Amino acid sequence: MLEDAKLLDDDIDGATAQRSWGTSITVDGVQYATSLFWQPLQNASDPFQEVEEASAGVLEGADLFCIKGGKAPQFGICVSQEGYKSGENVAAVALATALSNVGSFIAVFKTNEGWWYTCIRNDIILSDGDMLFLTEEEAKEQFMSMLAVPDWGKKIAPKEWGFEDTEDVDLAEILIRGAKSRLQKIKALRGTKLLLVVAISAVVGIWLISSLVDKLFLTPTVRPVVVPIKPKVAPKAAPVVEEPKPWEKVADPKTIMENCYQGITDLNQILPPGWNIGNIACSGTAVATSWVRSIGRVSWAKKALDKSGLNFSGYTFSSNGGNLSATLPISKAEEKMSPPKYTLVDLQNELNDKFQAIGVAISLSSDTEKTPAGKMYRRLNFSLKSEYNPLTWIEMLTKYSGLRIKMITYYPNDKTWQYEGAIYVL
Repeated sequence: MLEDAKLLDDDIDGATAQRSWGTSITVDGVQYATSLFWQPLQNASDPFQEVEEASAGVLEGADLFCIKGGKAPQFGICVSQEGYKSGENVAAVALATALSNVGSFIAVFKTNEGWWYTCIRNDIILSDGDMLFLTEEEAKEQFMSMLAVPDWGKKIAPKEWGFEDTEDVDLAEILIRGAKSRLQKIKALRGTKLLLVVAISAVVGIWLISSLVDKLFLTPTVRPVVVPIKPKVAPKAAPVVEEPKPWEKVADPKTIMENCYQGITDLNQILPPGWNIGNIACSGTAVATSWVRSIGRVSWAKKALDKSGLNFSGYTFSSNGGNLSATLPISKAEEKMSPPKYTLVDLQNELNDKFQAIGVAISLSSDTEKTPAGKMYRRLNFSLKSEYNPLTWIEMLTKYSGLRIKMITYYPNDKTWQYEGAIYVL
């Protein structure tokens, strides 16, 4: 782990920094671009204005894009300096269109270049749902963090990971069925814009020729009049708005832990006759769980939810009436400034020492977070499992500035809690 930290410290800064993510994969001899930043597309008939605005304000320096059509049109943007090429096929579009009948799925494919993670929800590629991880550990952590979200139509993962209810499929067979979308230059002139430029150029050319003829042959010689010219004042440059650092707006972890505890407790008390409750996961904005029927009935489960007094954002039964999924929204935590105080190595040593002292195992891993503007920030991810609820852990965890709570999961079968989060480091 210390070796990983050293590599991260050495590689994260400077023009020659190595990324923790890749830009392309090669499948059956065809190169596909990955790790694009995806945004919804409002005007599919003329997308270029939206794309250009995003390249200027969302992902600074982006100069290539592609379009994903279908039920939920989107565009993906990227920066050619990162290694992308105009004309390159886009993997996420091919995958999304090939599995358009599924709608919502999470997947990790093992490739020669790394582990390609994809997350599509209601036909929408999530903004961080197209990422080629260079390490298996990071890909697995990202995949596991989304497993707690209910109602996936398909879950794809390498067979050796051993996750239940997942399948290992041939990526080449899927991509060949998908739509072909290629990266294009954002600033290229197209369609009506190109015609408009040609028309304007023709008008300007005619005007220049007529002006030249008029000056040479028709205009009488006039003695020049010297007129003082008022010096031009350079316009004021627009103020540069610096992108906020991720720790400048961190959802208050104490509030999240309190709200998650309350939401999980509320759902755990709903016990429809003949139904067994599954794991309960809280992401900080909502709590989700599911029940599996043993000998119960749909009407019994529905009555239990309706009489719970909770305001669900939604609940659904499976087509065979054997599964029930429900999501409960929780109050939004206030955002606050929470700057990091430790270096990566110092924080690793601090956490390992503290948890060794109390006899609790903690799993640590380091990675980087990429902002929409392309800046990278280091953080230390942690995961721990305990029989104690969030109210017990609040004082211990929230003393670390830069803390972000990712997921809190309760396992009713063995009455244990799992905590996943990240702490930003210097």
